[in-house]
Amino acid sequence: MKDNAYTCNRRSFLGTMLAAGAAPLVLPGRMFGSEAPSNLLRIGIVGVGRQGRELLGNALGVQRHTNSRVVSVCDVDMNRARSAENMIRGRQSDAEVSVYQDYREMLDKEELDGVIIATPDFQHALPALAFARAGVGMFLEKPFTYSIGEGQAVVRAARENEIVFQTGTQQRSQTRFHRACWLVRNGRIGKLKKVNIRLPRDRGQANADPTDPPGHLDYDAWLGPAPFVPYSEERVHPQGGFGRPGWIQIEQYGLGMITNWGAHMLDIARWGIGPDVEAGPIEISAEGQFPDRGAFDVHTGLNGEAKLSNGLLIETTMGSHRCRFEGEDGWISVRRDGFNASDEEILRERPDGGIELATSRNHMRNFLECLRTGKDPVAPVEEGHLSNNLCVLHWIAMKVERKIVWDPKHENILNDPEATQLLHYAYRDGWGDPALP
Repeated sequence: MKDNAYTCNRRSFLGTMLAAGAAPLVLPGRMFGSEAPSNLLRIGIVGVGRQGRELLGNALGVQRHTNSRVVSVCDVDMNRARSAENMIRGRQSDAEVSVYQDYREMLDKEELDGVIIATPDFQHALPALAFARAGVGMFLEKPFTYSIGEGQAVVRAARENEIVFQTGTQQRSQTRFHRACWLVRNGRIGKLKKVNIRLPRDRGQANADPTDPPGHLDYDAWLGPAPFVPYSEERVHPQGGFGRPGWIQIEQYGLGMITNWGAHMLDIARWGIGPDVEAGPIEISAEGQFPDRGAFDVHTGLNGEAKLSNGLLIETTMGSHRCRFEGEDGWISVRRDGFNASDEEILRERPDGGIELATSRNHMRNFLECLRTGKDPVAPVEEGHLSNNLCVLHWIAMKVERKIVWDPKHENILNDPEATQLLHYAYRDGWGDPALP
């Protein structure tokens, strides 16, 4: 494995210079030459499917402002990896791009300052742990991890190795969500009583009849820690284009909308509630609908309730998407295409003073800038993990079909062995990690 000193020294050097007021965000190359250790942020990306290509585009779009370059790309589907390579070369002809099918080879051969991980949900933890141990800063696509046990291990690895970590919950970098949460935190609707979350529904069905995997796909690596099952295109992802992949509706690989969109909306609920949510949830109840849809088996409906230690309730149902905060003096409802309130006048208020929230107007740029300063970005590792806990606990309650009691301090389910088993899952032989349960 490569020496971590290269990446760590680059970040530490620039952070010291910035703290002393001795350098702008991007140090001019003439100070040190074209190979200056502080000059260029070298970024890799693992997973360049539907969401990965969007994140790649985001990184390429802000490289001029952050003096960064995407220098390596990895995907178990080499067609997708080559497509991403072409995308990169079309935007940054001045940088060489290396292509890999195995992230471990990328990690061994490349000197990276940061990595973007956008693999399927069940494949988040293993590359995240590997890059964290190598001291590489990380942008990890949501949901944080597939299981809570994986999340605990990733948080430990990120903090023990002192890496910059951004969770891909980009709503924290969108103005209307920031403003709504600032207004709630600063008492503009009075004491908070309840938060109501709505999530979209999954639809459709799949047969997933087995076929031979295409030669450009390392299907065994795509399965990774999951049990072996025969390949089918609907189980993995489309071989033509970058449409919505089938795996996202198969519970072995992702838990459905409770983590897909819940990672966004429940994260905003936590952000708006503030410190009170750190003491909870303490109880979670959830009923899910799991109709027969062939290979697609994630929930299509959900009615959930999470109770915090202060009595505050977070209700979650299906239908569109929104986060509605209800207080003693009014309400605020926010979604991606707008927000409204019981008193529209408060929405015009600038979020200045009072309880301040981390501010970012561009999630990827925030990550890259933090790679230079060493500061936590707007969605740091603990926030990603705690929001994901709230999502996964709803799924566990759906599966065991009863209320579960959660100890937030020790992150344990109390007095329910069956539910406790769902905090992690058994990896396939050869894909384990010593940090995992």
